[in-house]
Amino acid sequence: MFFPFYGFYYNSYYMIGTIFVILAAILALWAQMKVTSTYNRYRKVANARGITGAQVAREILDSEGLYDIMIYEVKGQLSDHYNPGKKTINLSSDVYHGTSIASLAVAAHECGHAIQYKEKYVPISLRNAILPIANVGQYLGWIAIFIGLILGQTNIAWIGFIAMCGILAFQLITLPVEFDASSRALAILKTRYLTSEEYPGARKMLSAAAMTYVAAMISTLMSMLRIFLIILGNSRDD
Repeated sequence: MFFPFYGFYYNSYYMIGTIFVILAAILALWAQMKVTSTYNRYRKVANARGITGAQVAREILDSEGLYDIMIYEVKGQLSDHYNPGKKTINLSSDVYHGTSIASLAVAAHECGHAIQYKEKYVPISLRNAILPIANVGQYLGWIAIFIGLILGQTNIAWIGFIAMCGILAFQLITLPVEFDASSRALAILKTRYLTSEEYPGARKMLSAAAMTYVAAMISTLMSMLRIFLIILGNSRDD
């Protein structure tokens, strides 16, 4: 069959893979709703010390000797991130100015990433090394898969599939990076900033945030599985 690509929508393998992708999309939506609802809940609960997210971030960084890392306010909700290239921690307005448990949790988490870079945390180094390869592999992989299926050359499609696995590897390595940053943040918050009553809220906040990364990884895994099944189905039709 020279043009097997036209019929893969009717391939049972494709339909099974599509079901997996839909389930993963539902999981990702649930995870995003969970982190948003948890954030909205704990953004209304002020910490006993009345300290802001920006103040906590500055104190944590200074205690680690990271005086050269600047803290900036950025637009958006939950748009917080650490930029290692510019050495900046960027906090959304609510987190930057907020005195809530959620604000402290998010700010401390981003500081956790800065500390990882300082300590040369191995998983984050691996993630950074894989990222450019994964991005190129994803782009070229799609091209190879498309060409392979169009021409009925599943060996080319399999090469494309392997190339695309880099993005899955990147997301897998991202999980311990995010979990570790949250673990560092919670340890700091528990010993220095939050009371025993406030701490569980911070833990719930960061646990919900971590689920978004788990859901993203599962979504990618399910998408890769669908591609695998499509190529497998076309291989058997050849």
